[in-house]
Amino acid sequence: MSTALWIKNVLLEKGLSTCTNNSLETNTALYHLKIEEGKITEKKPATETIETGVKTMDAKGLLGLPSFKEMHNHLDKTYLSLDWKACQPVSSLKQRLSLEAIELEELSETTEQRATAMIQLLQSKGATHIRTHVNIDPYVGLKNLEGIRSVLEAHSDQLSYDIVAFPQHGLLNGEVPGLMKKAMRSGATMVGGLDPAGIDRNIEKSLDTMMNIATEFDADIDIHLHDSGQVGYYTTEKLIELTKQAQWQNRVAVSHAFNLGESPIAQQEKIAKELAEVGMAVMSTVPITKTMPPVALLDQQGVNVHFGCDGFYDSWSPYGSGDLLEKASLYSEVFRKSDERGLANSLKFITNGITPLSDKGDVLWPIVGDDADFVFVEASCSAEAVARTPERKAVVFRGKLVYGEL
Repeated sequence: MSTALWIKNVLLEKGLSTCTNNSLETNTALYHLKIEEGKITEKKPATETIETGVKTMDAKGLLGLPSFKEMHNHLDKTYLSLDWKACQPVSSLKQRLSLEAIELEELSETTEQRATAMIQLLQSKGATHIRTHVNIDPYVGLKNLEGIRSVLEAHSDQLSYDIVAFPQHGLLNGEVPGLMKKAMRSGATMVGGLDPAGIDRNIEKSLDTMMNIATEFDADIDIHLHDSGQVGYYTTEKLIELTKQAQWQNRVAVSHAFNLGESPIAQQEKIAKELAEVGMAVMSTVPITKTMPPVALLDQQGVNVHFGCDGFYDSWSPYGSGDLLEKASLYSEVFRKSDERGLANSLKFITNGITPLSDKGDVLWPIVGDDADFVFVEASCSAEAVARTPERKAVVFRGKLVYGEL
């Protein structure tokens, strides 16, 4: 018996047509896809036969979408798998951080259990990649990192991942730089940072410390930047400047970046071009209580924008479903992406930029050579999937069924 696999009768997008009212319509057809060693090696119309003696799965007309990438998460903080617990009210960020420091040490005994529950939930919603930030601080040390690394390694045949060493209580907080370096030697794959102005109170020193750790360990960067207004804008400009100096182009991401959406349009356009020039990505959780970065403008300028669900059901917030498709749908609704292509293109923010079709209707995905990563839903096209957020019937990672059934 061959180790190859055929996924039969997959509904895939094949082009666009123009209706009588000049609106666009997505055209689809059924295909068979051959998978070998985690890659698509053959794609043929479902009207053609496939060889015998090869394992098969039958999608039965379900729409195939590129699998989702959860690009901003906190696996170590969730209460999932524990009893219900609402958030304790606080009067300041300082108080919230103090409470979290106490709580995370207590929760460290259940890190693997809770992280597993979060991973399983994200998988059930279509994610096959998780970028998780893990607290590295004087209170919990590397305890959370050890647990998260263990869980992710145990799931390495079901998803890919990044582990960001995250200085939640400040990068310049006493022994934290040393702990961050220890974390990088102990399984973290990326360097994080947090509010150089609001938390560290020293923009230049905080950014320099973060970049120095990244270059020492040849690691990419993903910094939390909540600092708003001109302070946040200045910080972003300094990070761009530092990225050029360190020659760290295409290796830095800014999470949240509220300041970009709060700036005047002229400043938004200026910094969008600068971000694109250094290949700096922007990660957004599509907040409804904060100003979003100007996603459409950033995208138009060539900035890679990704969505994530953030930490959810934890000491910071009792809300969240882990559904990235909901994030794409919410973004589309808020910014009135109600036409066929506007909805379909919103999918790119949860798939690492992948969409089935170009705006001209050319097939971009799936093609021979692509990773065999899929989400299967009952929908006629990706535009409908974004608008209606149907149930995920099955999820495939590198040719392996990791959720649902086919």
